[in-house]
Amino acid sequence: MNNAVSGFSKLTKEEKINWIADQYFTNPAQAIATLKQYWNSDVQLQQLHDEFIENTITNFYLPMGIAPNFLVNGTYHTIPMVIEESSVVAAAAKSAKYWSTRGGFKATVLNSEKIGQVHFIYQGDVQKLEAFFNSLKPKCYTATESITKNMQKRGGGILDIELRNKTNELNNYFQLHVTFETKDSMGANFINSCLEQIAKTLTQEAAQYDAFTNDEKNIQVIMSILSNYVPNCIVRAEVSCPIADLAEKKIENPQEFAEKFVQAVNIAEIEPFRAVTHNKGIMNGIDAVVLATGNDFRAVEAGVHAYASRNGRYSSLSHAKIENGIFTFWLEIPLALGTVGGLTTLHPLVKMALEILGKPSAHQLMQLVAVTGLAQNFAALRSLTTTGIQEGHMKMHLNNILNQFQATPQERTAITKHFENNTVTHASAVQLIENLRKNQ
Repeated sequence: MNNAVSGFSKLTKEEKINWIADQYFTNPAQAIATLKQYWNSDVQLQQLHDEFIENTITNFYLPMGIAPNFLVNGTYHTIPMVIEESSVVAAAAKSAKYWSTRGGFKATVLNSEKIGQVHFIYQGDVQKLEAFFNSLKPKCYTATESITKNMQKRGGGILDIELRNKTNELNNYFQLHVTFETKDSMGANFINSCLEQIAKTLTQEAAQYDAFTNDEKNIQVIMSILSNYVPNCIVRAEVSCPIADLAEKKIENPQEFAEKFVQAVNIAEIEPFRAVTHNKGIMNGIDAVVLATGNDFRAVEAGVHAYASRNGRYSSLSHAKIENGIFTFWLEIPLALGTVGGLTTLHPLVKMALEILGKPSAHQLMQLVAVTGLAQNFAALRSLTTTGIQEGHMKMHLNNILNQFQATPQERTAITKHFENNTVTHASAVQLIENLRKNQ
């Protein structure tokens, strides 16, 4: 970058693109053409995308794939997935088909509480603060009625407000810990609006509370914000079948496979280095559906990994056991998702994804997302404990290499045939392409 820019946000879209092209590219015209190549030809649709975020210059495409044959709670579902990593969708679809003939997936929402907090500093008598809170709590419900009215009609709203004393961790630090039910909405805006009103009520009422001294009346609100850690917004997904039913082409000894599989999960439960990669595989499935349905995958990721560490050590999100000849594999995971609001009514492909899923409620979407994560984890562990992860993954990766080098149909045929009996590596694939082209 040659120099700083001022007023960038006030530039037109064309001006922003021209600035970027001139500042960072040796061929500005080619850079501009590439950026505009990804614009939507539908002007209204492009404007819609432009308004999702700030300073937009183009669209960044990710593939949207489909994983069919998910039998969940007795009903078949087709799962839309948005992800850039090869083999993820194929693995999910393979797991779905495998379990569709073995009883399918079972999924249950255990709880759906969401959390927000008002963080504040109070310097004074704690007993007086507790007495004050008892009178404050009903006033907070009253003060937020205009915000919660519509949510209450749908069966949601504020569930509880607690005063929490955190002074043993930070001097003079207290919080109002608020639990919510937001039904089919993810609820971020609703929760934050409620919290800001509660914070305002807190400071106003404290200033008028006769039992407080002048110093005690001066409660300082630091911030009011929802939490993406939702340990009471949990969904469980599981599969199970008699061990003998696990048999397939690559599982000739199902008892040995089941025992090895359980040990692989046990390792992820006690070894953080393995657990991180193990859970990343689960999130391959979860994030892909969260993205496809217009939900916040960063919030989901943060909450999930915090949950994986809730016992003081980072551990596996999934678990497995063998009991009375039955193999069971399951996970319990926090998922704060919505099917109304946000991009769900704005992004055309999000709307299509939700149509494909059968217009699910938030609870149903939680179940389908969790099931996809479990399917992904099963696929990875089945590969790891049988043929190894690279056999399938590198075959899928070979296609990316061929695309990168713009391989011709004849080259693709020859290279694919070569790797039927040889290990795929990036270096060997590139060498083979170069050799084929030298001999032409």
